Amino acid sequence: QVQVEESGGGLVQAGGSLRLSCAASGRTFSTYAMAWSRQAPGKAREFVAGISRNGEMSYHADSVKGRFSISRDNAKNTLYLQMSSLKPEDTAVYYCALRTGTSVRTSSGAYDYWGQGTQVTVSS
Repeated sequence: QVQVEESGGGLVQAGGSLRLSCAASGRTFSTYAMAWSRQAPGKAREFVAGISRNGEMSYHADSVKGRFSISRDNAKNTLYLQMSSLKPEDTAVYYCALRTGTSVRTSSGAYDYWGQGTQVTVSS
């Protein structure tokens, strides 16, 4: 069984920054490709960023490219999402997801394990 827990969400003003963290336990962290997704009220879940098992390859959605950066520290079993230049439209619950594969996928259905999410609210 894999446990996934996000942290680091909160309330921030537009233009501000936050760093989300995701801790995973239960199996070898480095065997998973990982991703961040988000879901705003009344909207479908949206892929935000993903990273390969070894961290060498990453992908960011166009909506966050240049503002968000995904990274991982396999020694610490932790995934990160550095968010800067935040906008009110970034307000959502952010979820961490893991998949037992090498490559990044943008489809939510490709991921095997999910955390409970952390709320990010950006005020204008």
